[in-house]
Amino acid sequence: MARLERALRLLVPRGLLGRSLLIILLPLLILQGVALQIFYGSHLDVISRRLAAAVAGEVGFVIELLNRDPSAENRALLFREVAWRFDMAMAFEPGATLGPPQGRAASMPLLPLEEDLANALTERVGRPFDADWVSDPRSVIIRIQLRDGVLHVEAPRKRLFSGTLYLFVIWLVGSSLLLFVVAALFMKNQVRAIRRFAAAAEAFGLGRDIGPIKPEGAAEVRQAAHAFNRMQERIRRFVAQRTEMLAGISHDLRTPLTRMRLALDVLPRTEEEEEDIAALTQDVEEMERMVAAYLAFARGEVAEQPQPADLAEIVRDVAQKARRDGAEVAVEAPGSLVLPLRPDALRRCLANLLDNARKHARRIAVGVAEIPRETGGAGLRPAGGWAQVTVDDDGPGIPAAQREEAFRPFATLSSGGTGLGLAIARDIVRAHGGDIVLEDSPLGGLRARVRLPV
Repeated sequence: MARLERALRLLVPRGLLGRSLLIILLPLLILQGVALQIFYGSHLDVISRRLAAAVAGEVGFVIELLNRDPSAENRALLFREVAWRFDMAMAFEPGATLGPPQGRAASMPLLPLEEDLANALTERVGRPFDADWVSDPRSVIIRIQLRDGVLHVEAPRKRLFSGTLYLFVIWLVGSSLLLFVVAALFMKNQVRAIRRFAAAAEAFGLGRDIGPIKPEGAAEVRQAAHAFNRMQERIRRFVAQRTEMLAGISHDLRTPLTRMRLALDVLPRTEEEEEDIAALTQDVEEMERMVAAYLAFARGEVAEQPQPADLAEIVRDVAQKARRDGAEVAVEAPGSLVLPLRPDALRRCLANLLDNARKHARRIAVGVAEIPRETGGAGLRPAGGWAQVTVDDDGPGIPAAQREEAFRPFATLSSGGTGLGLAIARDIVRAHGGDIVLEDSPLGGLRARVRLPV
């Protein structure tokens, strides 16, 4: 049963267009198949047998008359009457005998005419015979062995079958093809609207400003498109309001901190108070850094729009800045790897990762690679695969059970700092449509692996 289910899954199309056409056409094909079986299995067989029996009966009747009066005059009269009344041409070859069978190749596919005629001649004539179906496209030539020669019968094909048989088959096949074309064109338009809707949702999820999408397709798809447009507008309005609010909070928080710093700078200093003033100054600076980090995390770098940028060049720039800050960073990257990015936001993400590594390790290795598109599975995948950035260090690392906790805002894991670096980094990467995970590093410490859609 499980094997049958797997086989059916492989046969069933994955796309909506293919499945819709299958739903429409499969019942039609079954219905047409049943109609053909009923027609060919009953009506056609009956008609074919009756027509063949009529021809064979007439031939048998002529042979019986020839046996009663074999004279040449009777034969000539009989052949003239047969040609007029039965629409068959006959000729007699005295002293001849039947040779090897001729022309028995099937000439009328899908129709049981040859077998029915052979059975009828065997039953109603009872003499050796041979039927030639291929020599004459309009007639069937029947040769029958008589006592004193061979009787040649030329029976028109129209007496053995009705042209409506082929018309019925053509109607079945033609109607199926017509319905398939109409259904394919109609469903293609419906599926195209759904694909555009899915592409717009994917682009919006990657933070790209695509504007409202044009509703098209069926009523349900149009309703979903209108709902999507309203959702986009609500999200944009929320982001704009939050950005304005954060701008006000930034001003309100930094103003008193600036006054505190200025007050500390102008305070009279004595040797006993110098250490306390320096500690307060450090606290103010730490508060400023925390406010800036929090605002950057809450803002989510939403103002910047994606644009084609060289990921390898951005990684080299960030690594060079980390070296100026005293880090030992090795970079392995291709000459160029261009993809849609928010360059400033990604620089901040990579700088946070390198800064975290620099605080806990001596050596840092950064690698950039392009990963081909994955195959199989369901869901939307990047058309061109993934771009991957790995940041390895030789520090103490983070236990596997605590790695997801490290991405939570303000989770410092007893390592100092504000606890927003990894949270901001993941927020930026996910805004690009990718993700970031922490793993064991080949250098013995921690690896941060970043994946971005190409």
